[in-house]
Amino acid sequence: MVRLGRILAAFGGVFVAGPLARAVDADGFRPDRWDIIGAPVCLLGVAVIVYVPRST
Repeated sequence: MVRLGRILAAFGGVFVAGPLARAVDADGFRPDRWDIIGAPVCLLGVAVIVYVPRST
């Protein structure tokens, strides 16, 4: 069950940051400061969930 939670966390982070990066690249979208702050915060959360050691 632990693996599933980590996979879902990784999916969530990519689901937030990926479309934002695509919009910048393909659509010429100019993100505001909250977009720029929010995407790394999401990816940092993913890193904490996926990579922090856990006792089993």
